Amino acid sequence: MAEIQFSRGVAEEAVPDVRLTRAKDGSNGKAIFYFNKPKALSDEGFEITGMYLVDDEGELVSREVNAKFINGEPAALEAVYVMKTAEAWDRFMRFMQRYAEENGLGLTKN
Repeated sequence: MAEIQFSRGVAEEAVPDVRLTRAKDGSNGKAIFYFNKPKALSDEGFEITGMYLVDDEGELVSREVNAKFINGEPAALEAVYVMKTAEAWDRFMRFMQRYAEENGLGLTKN
């Protein structure tokens, strides 16, 4: 089980585009998630409290979540997850491996 939530206990159905960057020395990294038309923005009364990456090992949390609006309508969510250590990077990659397997994602290197 691996899922992304914007409010604890409510799984997001939209599968994001994820972009990863990492320092050359491996000391830190960043993942930028972009959700186009996420369920979290379409539910009235839904409170976004952060981005929660939940799997069998536990939970990774980011509070850096921003909504994107087009013509005054909510269109997308962008969230950033920062990894400050090599261990945090490894843990994030284990989550992403599980999430990718469950949602049919692949890796493309630039």
